[in-house]
Amino acid sequence: MSEIIRDDRRVTIRPGRDIVASMAGEFRSELNGEIAEELEELTIDLHGVEMVDSVGIGVIIATHNTLDQHGATLKVINIAEDIYGLFTTMRLDRHFTIEKAGDSP
Repeated sequence: MSEIIRDDRRVTIRPGRDIVASMAGEFRSELNGEIAEELEELTIDLHGVEMVDSVGIGVIIATHNTLDQHGATLKVINIAEDIYGLFTTMRLDRHFTIEKAGDSP
């Protein structure tokens, strides 16, 4: 279960574990539960996450698409170097904010 921090219309979710197929359903449910609220911004904090597989990437992209439809934004922060490389290779940084670990203020 992810740590969820709410601050008015901004929410930060910290899964704290790898985002892979075996946990994707639970993570998707947590994200959808937050999206159901009137959000301005959803931040996924990947501190402690060492791997994101194709199913996990799909969950993040679907979350972005749903937020975009509601006029909200997605940020993914504290991304490990290799995951950051994957995200930029896939050009996900053109769709939502991504920040490597140590980049955020």
